[in-house]
Amino acid sequence: MDQSTIKPSAQQPRPALSQAEIRTIIIGIMLALLLAALDQTIIATALPTMGRELGDLEHLPWVVTVYLLTATAVTPLYGKFSDSHGRRITMLIGIVVFILGSIACALAPTMLMLILARGVQGLGGGGLMALSQTIVADLVPPKERAKYQVYFASVFMTSSLLGPVLGGFFAEHLHWSVIFWINLPLGLIALFISYHGLKKLPRFDRPHRLDLLGALLLVAATVSLLLALSWGGLRYPWGSPPILSLFAGSALLWVLFAARMKSASEPLIPPGVLHNPVVRMGTLSACFGMGTYIGLTIYLPVYFEAVRGLSASESGLALIPLMAGTVVGATASGRTMARVKHYKRLPTIGLIVAMAATGVLAAFGDRLPIAAIEAVLAIISIGLGTLLPVSTVAIQNAVAPHELGTATGTANFFRSLGGALIVAIFGAIVLSGAHLEGAASFERLAASAARSGVNLADVFAYVFIAAVIGFGLAFVFLFAMEERPLRGSAIKAAEAAVAD
Repeated sequence: MDQSTIKPSAQQPRPALSQAEIRTIIIGIMLALLLAALDQTIIATALPTMGRELGDLEHLPWVVTVYLLTATAVTPLYGKFSDSHGRRITMLIGIVVFILGSIACALAPTMLMLILARGVQGLGGGGLMALSQTIVADLVPPKERAKYQVYFASVFMTSSLLGPVLGGFFAEHLHWSVIFWINLPLGLIALFISYHGLKKLPRFDRPHRLDLLGALLLVAATVSLLLALSWGGLRYPWGSPPILSLFAGSALLWVLFAARMKSASEPLIPPGVLHNPVVRMGTLSACFGMGTYIGLTIYLPVYFEAVRGLSASESGLALIPLMAGTVVGATASGRTMARVKHYKRLPTIGLIVAMAATGVLAAFGDRLPIAAIEAVLAIISIGLGTLLPVSTVAIQNAVAPHELGTATGTANFFRSLGGALIVAIFGAIVLSGAHLEGAASFERLAASAARSGVNLADVFAYVFIAAVIGFGLAFVFLFAMEERPLRGSAIKAAEAAVAD
């Protein structure tokens, strides 16, 4: 890497911001973050009702996977665009697209239209999470970043507590479209505050080219893989020509994507960023950890309703421990990270605990009372939560300021990709395991399983086993991640990363 092209940006003076100005900026990105966070938690408990009312359970996983897919594809583009043109305009674009996608979702008359609208929503939501983390990295150095965890913890705590309950309540007593309509007032407020609050945000601009061809190859490769996982064993036998062709086509497209990464002047995923061992290992750990968590949040409501017989509102309440626990774990880990030298120890133990607790669900889930399952879910989420701030801050600590958007976008890219793939895998296990044949409700899902002599509780045991494997992979990559000391200044951290 040519240091002469980096140091001028790294040494660009940071405008002095008062605490009041920093708080204003934090409030703006907190509202934008709330949009993305609430959308993830509120939709989980409404999904079964959507599938029932729209008469299409088979394609229900696509409501989640298409959002993750489009968000995955554009996340690196948002990162590079923000590095080139500034965080403010990029954040405003993301909020506007997210609002338009939410309106389209609320008005969708069919499952196909809802899936397409969710894709549009993902185009906006893909940048909100990554940009929020990047903006904080612009404002404060790594060692001071942990104290701002309380602000973001409040956002995730709010969405974790209210999201599942509101989603179940709206779906059962009002209409599932309300979960998208509430994004309109929240989005407009976030748009107004971000427009004014982000004006004084410090900038480390670098010109970039957007790799649209790379993004298209990525989407095509991922869609082919997701279709194979969704249709295999359900619409076509796993060894049938259509499924094998999809797997082969996906493999070819991934090869082309890898070739594009090497040949493009500015590829979608810069190989140089992934060559950084901290970025590579931290990204893979977050990919499997968060991907498995997303899969559980989507299919546990199905488990509660189809296997344990809970209503939509009750499943929303039952999901709260899984949602809220991550905030507790992340807050504890974030605060500890600033005070200790070996900051990997807590999330390493946390992932071991999450694996063990998920193993309990796999072995005894059908015999545990709901209260015991709630306690196990809380343990899983607290354990996983300890990983999130460590992986993010460690990655940001290892790159130059002008690479923050790209590095953070890359980490979120793989995290979303992991979520999309693991949701598809969990869906393949549930739907093919139950021998589903065009069922449009969870009553018919259970009936289809009964006709085939399959116990749905046994099917979900395989889902929990898959989750243990996912957390195990997150543990392996975290263990392999280099534990670099946190710099007291983001500028010094970037210069040291360049020198490395």
